[in-house]
Amino acid sequence: MEIEQEIEEVAAKSEFDAADRVTFESFKTALRDGEIRAAERDASGHWSANAWVKKGILVGFRMGAMIDMSSNDGSFRFFDKDTYPVRPMDLDEGVRIVPGGSTIRDGSYVAKGVVCMPPCYINVGAYVDEGTMVDSHALVGSCAQIGRNVHLSAAAQIGGVLEPIGAVPVVIEDDVLVGGNTGVYEGTIVRERAVLASGVILTRSTPVFDLPNERVIKSVDGGSLEIPAGAVGVQGARAISGGFGKENGLSLYAPIIVKYRDEKTDASTKLEDYLR
Repeated sequence: MEIEQEIEEVAAKSEFDAADRVTFESFKTALRDGEIRAAERDASGHWSANAWVKKGILVGFRMGAMIDMSSNDGSFRFFDKDTYPVRPMDLDEGVRIVPGGSTIRDGSYVAKGVVCMPPCYINVGAYVDEGTMVDSHALVGSCAQIGRNVHLSAAAQIGGVLEPIGAVPVVIEDDVLVGGNTGVYEGTIVRERAVLASGVILTRSTPVFDLPNERVIKSVDGGSLEIPAGAVGVQGARAISGGFGKENGLSLYAPIIVKYRDEKTDASTKLEDYLR
C-alpha cells in the first residue's frame, strides 16, 4: 500500500515540510473513511495491530502545532494540535449526534447509524461500526475497535492504546453490551454477543472466573485478555486465602462469567429500534 510506505518515510523524519503534511492529511482521511484501521481481524478471528497506522497517528502529534480551537465567542476554550481538530461531518453520513457536548476527534471512523449521546468522546484512530450507541459520558479511546450494534452504556470507558505501536488496542466485537461504569482497558478483546454488567473492570492482568466452564481466563505471555463470545460477566470477589487478608476477612475484586447468552439475556439486552 502506497500510503503505508509514505507514512513510514515521514515517521523517520525529525522535521516535516509541506509535502509531509499533505501525506499526513491523506492518511487521516483514509482513517476517517474506514479505508485503513489501527487493528484488524483475520479470517481465523485473530486480532493484530497495524503498527504503521499507529505510527502515522503518532506522527500527527509530532507534526502538529498548538492552536486556539476555542469557539468564536470564547465561551468554550480549547487548545490542541492543529493536526487533530474535531472530525468534519455532515448530515449525509447518517451519524446521529444528540446536542449536549459530545466530541469526535478527526482521524476516527464513525459509521452510518451510530448514535452519540451527550457528552461522549471518540478519540483519534477509533473505529465505531454501524448501529452502535455511544451513551452519555462514554469514552472510545484512541485506536479502540468497536463492532456493529454495540451498546456502550452511560460512563463506559473503552481504553485507548497508541503505544507501544505493536500493541493490540481494546476490541469490542459485534452485538456486545457494555454496562454503565464498566471499564475495558489494556488491549482486552471482548468477543461477539458478550454482556458486561455494570461496573465490570477488565485489564490485561485481570483474571476472569468462568463458572459454567470451571476455568480461569487470563492473559497469556502479556497478550490480550479475551472474554469469550456470548459470555455474561458481572462483578465479583474472591477471598484472600492467607495472612493479614484472611484474618481480616478481606477479598479481591474478581469479574465472574455467570452464564452464556440465552433467549432471556437476548430479550433483556435488545436495543429498541425507536431509539435509532
